[in-house]
Amino acid sequence: MHIGPIHLDTPFILAPLAGYTDLPFRLLCRQHGAGCVTSEMISCHGLTYQQEKTLTMLAGAPEERPVAIQLFGAEPAVMGRAAAIVSTYPIDIIDINMGCPVNKVIKKGAGSALMKAPGLAGEIIRQVVANTGRPVTVKIRSGWNHERINAPEFAQMAEEAGAQAITVHARTWSDGFGGQVDWGVIAAVKQAVAIPVIGNGDIRSYAEAQQMMATTGCDAVMIGRAALGAPWVFQPEPPTVTMALRVQTLCRHLALVDQFLPADRLLGHIKNIACRYFKGASGGAAIRNHLFAAPTFAALCERVLECGDQTQEAFDPQ
Repeated sequence: MHIGPIHLDTPFILAPLAGYTDLPFRLLCRQHGAGCVTSEMISCHGLTYQQEKTLTMLAGAPEERPVAIQLFGAEPAVMGRAAAIVSTYPIDIIDINMGCPVNKVIKKGAGSALMKAPGLAGEIIRQVVANTGRPVTVKIRSGWNHERINAPEFAQMAEEAGAQAITVHARTWSDGFGGQVDWGVIAAVKQAVAIPVIGNGDIRSYAEAQQMMATTGCDAVMIGRAALGAPWVFQPEPPTVTMALRVQTLCRHLALVDQFLPADRLLGHIKNIACRYFKGASGGAAIRNHLFAAPTFAALCERVLECGDQTQEAFDPQ
């Protein structure tokens, strides 16, 4: 699998997830077999205004590459300037978000709203391409609603504007994150363009990802929510999900958090991440309550160790 000159060892990609695909999680997913990882979506205005919080989202590490940075915005010139800024960092791909359904993004004319404005979307793509030497990809939805399924035509426009791959979340804006994913739209996009097509939407396992590729002809699959608390989803041989696996993987995740993030300042968010590892586990509710009650990051780590009778060596970030 190639996106422009960028080689992916496997065609299974970590999707951008706001609040989750930070550097520690991206590193963890790469270690578990993701062929490429994607940042949280980053505001073009935050970059051009040099906002400190936005710039920290560009933090990276060589071990996570290849990595895509996802930008969102609705102003072509600003998106171009943001692409130029991002291109000064050691990244591999710039992805443009044209699929986010969240109201605060839609109100700004960005995300899925661009599915209704292909002319503007094309100018955004051209400006980003003109301001970077990295391959540019675009993430879209099936359309605005079920009366306006325009992903194949939109993908053709994106290819003509210079995009080197297209990701299709096979839901409309009106579906949000519910409703049925329509693999037929992914297949139609694959028939419409010559660039690689990446399928996305409700893939919960490596086997399902392979099935999507076989059924639709797409070149790769993007996995998002299914990786939360289960980064082993990218592994070709799915492990038996034991308490030991949950605890060992979470320990590794927390070690990376401690290495790269201000852990105590983000304690509430980190607790939320930790609790996802015990979804479906026997006694999971009691474990989650115990973890949420931890007063500090160090206490959280101790409580995680108690869950699996682990040792402090489990937190070795190496």
